[in-house]
Amino acid sequence: MQQIRRPGRYALLAGLLGLAAVPLAGCGGAEGGQPPAPDVVAPSEVVVESTEAEPEPTPSAAAAPDPCALVSRKEAEQLAGTGLDDAKPVRETCTYTGPVTGPTAQVEVFVGDGAKKFLDIERDLGHELRPLPGVGDEAYASHEAVFVHRAGQWVSVRLVRLNDPAENRAPLERVARTVAGRL
Repeated sequence: MQQIRRPGRYALLAGLLGLAAVPLAGCGGAEGGQPPAPDVVAPSEVVVESTEAEPEPTPSAAAAPDPCALVSRKEAEQLAGTGLDDAKPVRETCTYTGPVTGPTAQVEVFVGDGAKKFLDIERDLGHELRPLPGVGDEAYASHEAVFVHRAGQWVSVRLVRLNDPAENRAPLERVARTVAGRL
């Protein structure tokens, strides 16, 4: 089977820029009303150099703690009230899911901008957020999550269960205190 080779992102960009320049070439007014023939450059010959410097990581992003270290599997199981599968870390998140055999349970840990954005969305939606005095520099709890801010770092822990949310209040507050102590 023959493999199709696709041009890279920069080669495609160079090709599109070349197409955009063709109509402009006719505006020059060459003799006889004919536009000059454009120079043809193969996409593989085009070199695109970026003049922008790479953004430097923000101090909070550079010092972001491991979300799976903030809430262990055992602590996630205590929070969920059931056994959970191993952690699934992805960038600034860590997710513990219940086994496919049930019961439905999931614990999600977010660190950094994602945690703060989650809190901002909860506020925008008008969800009830209770302050948690004495937890970190600032902390809040909703019926399904806690949000902890300490030393310039935001962390949220979200619990998904099919139960009365009132049953989750004390376990969520305990995990908030644990997370604040680890930041």
